[in-house]
Amino acid sequence: MNEDGATSVPRGGKEITFSLADLPDVREFAAALARRGGMTEERVGDFLVALNEVTTNAVTHGATKARLRVWYDTGDLVVDVHDEGRHWILDGVPGHKPPGEHATSGMGLWVARLLSRSLNVRTGDSGTTVIMRFPL
Repeated sequence: MNEDGATSVPRGGKEITFSLADLPDVREFAAALARRGGMTEERVGDFLVALNEVTTNAVTHGATKARLRVWYDTGDLVVDVHDEGRHWILDGVPGHKPPGEHATSGMGLWVARLLSRSLNVRTGDSGTTVIMRFPL
């Protein structure tokens, strides 16, 4: 782990830092890596929905700047989104409780978990990290 509490990018992985205005570029960056790894176009769409939810949360609820790391691991595309937001008090396991019937927000992690193979959240003094895996 690094000082920010996140794992380093495995060999061949890519990393970018982003803000809210950079989100279109983040999606293009990640989509290119997903396609390069062999992800089908149908899966790329779902992947980008999940990624957009998590990256948007990072720069609107966590900190003004965040970091995305992407790499391939045993048939999966792995993404690690880290922000320096430290004030999140988890209520259960994030993304496992569906939003209320008439909710207009609070769906991001739930949607991302449904669209990914796995979703893990760590939060603490070094910030918040969401790691997701997607089949290629």
